[in-house]
Amino acid sequence: MHLMTLALPQEPTDGIAGWAADLVDTLGGPGAGLAIALENLFPPLPSEIILPLTGFAAGQGVLSLASALFWTTLGSVVGAVALYWIGVLIGRDRLFAVWAKLPLVKTSDLERTEAWFAKHGTKAVFFGRMVPIFRSLISVPAGLERMPMPQFVILTTLGSLVWNSVLVMCGYWLGSHWDVVETYVGFLSKAVLVVVVVALVVYLTVRIKGRNSTAQHRRTS
Repeated sequence: MHLMTLALPQEPTDGIAGWAADLVDTLGGPGAGLAIALENLFPPLPSEIILPLTGFAAGQGVLSLASALFWTTLGSVVGAVALYWIGVLIGRDRLFAVWAKLPLVKTSDLERTEAWFAKHGTKAVFFGRMVPIFRSLISVPAGLERMPMPQFVILTTLGSLVWNSVLVMCGYWLGSHWDVVETYVGFLSKAVLVVVVVALVVYLTVRIKGRNSTAQHRRTS
């Protein structure tokens, strides 16, 4: 059975949603898996479109629900492992060398981050798979810190399965209104992005003030 129902006026025929629909229509479950693997490597591709759309396709009988969950989770793991190896290839020494050349940062900041990941890395990888934006990025520090691959794959699989299941099932249950999921998850993504930007601004402001205070103290002493 082909994804002919996706040609209805209320369904996507172009853009990212149309591209994802074509992949699922042509390749079935593996197409959904490929789309999610690419979404992990290129975060601008939104899982909040691809996953509910896959759930909708499952509801239309294009593929089974089990196949939708299996292939999208496999795609998540494949994309995450690719990013993990990018972290491995960058390596700790190279990262520290680049970090030391950046303005307004200290090596001690990176060392504290490294210590935090060593202590909380398992939780970060598992829960990070359920947070927009970070669900892809969290794989890189896991590679940098050389988290054991079996542990990384298990945590990534479990975290991805939770996230994928929620979005796929929403698309499955909502049917032709699957795009409602994109709206709400989009709000969450924007909220996360705002928090990150605010945290970065606060961090840079504190750093600049601290540097200016130190320079002024040296001039007056």
